[in-house]
Amino acid sequence: MNKISIIIKREYLSRVRKKSFIIMTLLGPVLMASIWVIPLYLASLSDEKKTIEVVDETGIFAPKFKNTKEFTFVPVEVDIQTAKSNFYLSGDYALLYIPQTQLSLPTTGTLYSKHQPSLDVKSYIREVMKKEVERMKLEASGLQPDLLKSIKTGIKINTIKIDDKGNEEKSFTEISMVLGIFSGIIIYMFIFMFAAQVMRGVIEEKTSRIVEIIVSSVRPFQLMMGKIIGVALVGLTQFLLWVFLTLVIVTGFQLSFAGGETLTGQEKLYVESSKLYNEDQLSEFSEKLNQEDDLNIQLLEAVRSVNYAEMIGAFLFFFLAGYLLYAALFAAIGSAVDSEADTQQFMLPITIPLILSLVMSQYIITNPDGPVAFWLSMIPFTSPVIMMMRIPFGVPYYQLIASMAILILAFLGATWLAGKIYRTGILMYGKKVSYREIWKWLKYN
Repeated sequence: MNKISIIIKREYLSRVRKKSFIIMTLLGPVLMASIWVIPLYLASLSDEKKTIEVVDETGIFAPKFKNTKEFTFVPVEVDIQTAKSNFYLSGDYALLYIPQTQLSLPTTGTLYSKHQPSLDVKSYIREVMKKEVERMKLEASGLQPDLLKSIKTGIKINTIKIDDKGNEEKSFTEISMVLGIFSGIIIYMFIFMFAAQVMRGVIEEKTSRIVEIIVSSVRPFQLMMGKIIGVALVGLTQFLLWVFLTLVIVTGFQLSFAGGETLTGQEKLYVESSKLYNEDQLSEFSEKLNQEDDLNIQLLEAVRSVNYAEMIGAFLFFFLAGYLLYAALFAAIGSAVDSEADTQQFMLPITIPLILSLVMSQYIITNPDGPVAFWLSMIPFTSPVIMMMRIPFGVPYYQLIASMAILILAFLGATWLAGKIYRTGILMYGKKVSYREIWKWLKYN
């Protein structure tokens, strides 16, 4: 056991002291934080305000376009040909042309631009025209727009889980789906990444012949276990540092981005919008803001409803146990070949279950209690990913314990088999190994 601890220490320190480890440990949180930081930063940049000329032959829509922070709408009282000639000489962003129709309500507009127009301005123009045409159709039918507005009703469906003891708990399917997919993908990536490090380390030591010196003082099985556990601790250290540094970066940016802003959402609404909207429009906008506030409250409730202790505990177990299972098999592959190019024929059968678990993710999150999800969460080669996808939806403890127990037994069995391959293959050089040859190694006493 003392020799294994020495190997673990050697593997751990030799890897965490590498420049590549330090660079990736610092770069990883920056890349992960950029997923949240960059969109928020870009959204905060104030671009130059763009001018959109409007030629409205109907005279209906031009007054309905309100200026925003990004766009200014300027009505132009000339024919379209003259407007187009003037537009190409101007520095304006776009020219909107709404033609006159004789037999029906105008429903078509043409947007001329020197560049590809943004989706925001197209969506805004389309929405303004759509609402105005709908209002005109309602009035033509003898209906008031306020009547249609009054009958619009939002339906809210609350989901409650009832456990075996009759206790009720509010649940959020959307949050469970996001957590399931995210944790499953992270487990998949980490198992592949760190198990492959074990395989490459074994190949490097084998080809450099340094392993001949090492095995003269320790048993091959001890060397394999020390290498597997050492790399596992490296991966766990890097993961925890990534989580901590990512939270620090995101939190720091959010605090600096807030900039001491003290206005509430409702106050900002009236300060920024009172000069742009009439009373009815301001009321509608206020209603939308209240709906967004309700959505934020629901989101906060959903985040608080997550059992973080269970999620973190399960993640650490299935990450470590899944990694140990696959690392033992990858170490056996690395000991059987002389170069990384020769590993493909042996890796494919081992990695197919892991890839299958990711392919089945969409089906699992839509039916987490189905028989396919159950059995895939029991099979040790797929359980690390599949069980992490099921846990946010609620998994009976007997299933969770059974999956853990089977995974531990599978790891012990795989380690025993991998050890038999490792002790023979680690000293084999210059020979193309086949499945028949590996089968012979397994039968050696």
